[in-house]
Amino acid sequence: MEFISLFDVIGPNMIGPSSSHTAGAAAMSLLARKLFAPQKPKKVTFTLYGSFANTYKGHGTDKALLGGILGFEPDDERIRDSFKIADEMGMNYTFIEDHDTEVPHSNTADIFMDNGNGYTFSVRGVSVGGGKIKLTKFNGIDVEFTGEYSAIIVRQIDKPGVAAHITKCLADANVNIAFMDLFRESKGQTAYTIVHVDEHVSQLTVDNISEFRYIEEVKLVQV
Repeated sequence: MEFISLFDVIGPNMIGPSSSHTAGAAAMSLLARKLFAPQKPKKVTFTLYGSFANTYKGHGTDKALLGGILGFEPDDERIRDSFKIADEMGMNYTFIEDHDTEVPHSNTADIFMDNGNGYTFSVRGVSVGGGKIKLTKFNGIDVEFTGEYSAIIVRQIDKPGVAAHITKCLADANVNIAFMDLFRESKGQTAYTIVHVDEHVSQLTVDNISEFRYIEEVKLVQV
């Protein structure tokens, strides 16, 4: 029997009426914002699918998604004023309803972020219930990332030696790996390695990982 915690029954601390449509939306957007760091989004496009597309205004999903991009936790009262705050910051945001594309889960959104200087990053997020979320795409590549562990996200060319280099850098820094996954579009093309770790990771370790010739970008999300 699958274990269900009391928090799954009661639901998370949140602003808004729905753990899936508001708390989950804010959490997925906040995780997307962390992945975009240290860049700051100047323009954001949210494409909503399924139930999100049908009910986002009534449930405040739009405010929650925008609040997450602004860096607000799901229980931050500023989510109620996220439109006003984004406008005051000069952030350009757009919501698109997609009622035609079939997605595996009804509470799905694509988040496209642009820093205004040519750097972009996109994710697909799913609110799976009870305020829990997962990201299922990075820049169009299928992944699975929940943000529950501290993680190093490496964008690379799928070539031999990358995984060995990453693990050596972490071993040299005495960082224990909880588990790691490789996601790729096809052999030899762009891939993402997601390394979940048990300890704090220093910027020096991130820089050392970045030095390998097949590694294009390294992101760090610490919880």
